Amino acid sequence: MILNEDLDRINPAMEGLLRVRNRWVWFLGLGTALVLVGTFAIAAAFLTTLTTVLVFGILLIVGGVVQLASAVLSESRRGIFLHFAVGLIHLVVGGLMVEHPVRAAEGLTLMLAAAFLVGGLIRVGYALTQSFEGRGWALVTGVIAASFGLSIWQQWPESGLWAIGLFIGIDLVLIGWTWVMLGLALRALQSAPTVAEDRARASAPEAI
Repeated sequence: MILNEDLDRINPAMEGLLRVRNRWVWFLGLGTALVLVGTFAIAAAFLTTLTTVLVFGILLIVGGVVQLASAVLSESRRGIFLHFAVGLIHLVVGGLMVEHPVRAAEGLTLMLAAAFLVGGLIRVGYALTQSFEGRGWALVTGVIAASFGLSIWQQWPESGLWAIGLFIGIDLVLIGWTWVMLGLALRALQSAPTVAEDRARASAPEAI
């Protein structure tokens, strides 16, 4: 058992790990589940893309209805036109996404490709013209991002059928793998006595 005075002597991050180390199974299970879901999302990238677009469209529709309702039911007339216009835009865009999910996916993928390409080129330009720590890593990641964006752009509109699902799947796998590593680290921390625990055991007879 770790005493409060021993927790005060250790790193705050380590203190947080010590407090949740008995729940390592939950972190490991959640991470494994996310890795499996992410792997499925990558394997079924087209289905993941359509599902993401449909869910996003439904959320826009719900948000638009709420905005329109708040504009109509609001007692104050101040800003009512803005609320009504925003709600109408959300409603129309969400309806179009639900009605034409493939076209919406293609449009979102094109914007995503442009964002990767422009962001990567800006990062490359900044790394080549400025001197800072981690400059080489910034240059490499910039080249990768720009190449990825260019590849998606060249394969458009076919890339609109899988790009979004691929991104979501990769993100889920990375997050899940992080949770798995955390769970394994907590398990190792649970099985190995810490310095703080050794101090607590050594001071326990004195406290009595």
